Amino acid sequence: MKTLVHPTYFPSIANMAVLVQADVVWEYHDNFQKQTYRNRCYVCTDQGKHMLNIPIQHIGENNGRQLYNQVQLDHSTFWKKTHLKTLQTAYRTSPFFEFYEDDLLPVFEKKYDSLMDYNFATIAFLCEAIGVDFPQEKTESFELETTQFNDARHLVNAKKPVSIVQETYTQVFDDRHDFVPNLSALDLLFNKGPESLEYLQNIKLPIKNA
Repeated sequence: MKTLVHPTYFPSIANMAVLVQADVVWEYHDNFQKQTYRNRCYVCTDQGKHMLNIPIQHIGENNGRQLYNQVQLDHSTFWKKTHLKTLQTAYRTSPFFEFYEDDLLPVFEKKYDSLMDYNFATIAFLCEAIGVDFPQEKTESFELETTQFNDARHLVNAKKPVSIVQETYTQVFDDRHDFVPNLSALDLLFNKGPESLEYLQNIKLPIKNA
């Protein structure tokens, strides 16, 4: 059975494990919600767990909620340069950052207007780097409860910890911090490189079966 997943910004390790192991369908018709991985991800810097947040254009309250697939990026600040600089500073000494950097740069250099399109670009980068196909199928309508798919949409919630059994691996700043779990899959990629695929294959999926 196929699995519903929200497109997120440089997906978490839990989310990426679903993309690796399951037959994924993208949730395409939901409303945008704040404080989710739709416009944020977490990496590890010398200060510990660090959020990279994408600014978006907010519509007026009188217009109600907006669909996630209609959310536009806010280019009034240089957030892309900030995010890239943070990654370069945090992971420059990791074993595999320089190996993937050239392929990563276009994600930050090309202009996108749609948040969802931009997230798809970040996911496509990770899929290519890790060695899995990028899922193409999208939902045709929104269902709060689904019986035709397994459901991994809860993984979009950035405020609720995800219970996954995750083997520790060497992180850049583990001499200063304890292991930081379920960061963006970028952290895994830059530290484990080609071993990332096998690592993700061995995670028990935190999905709700239909």
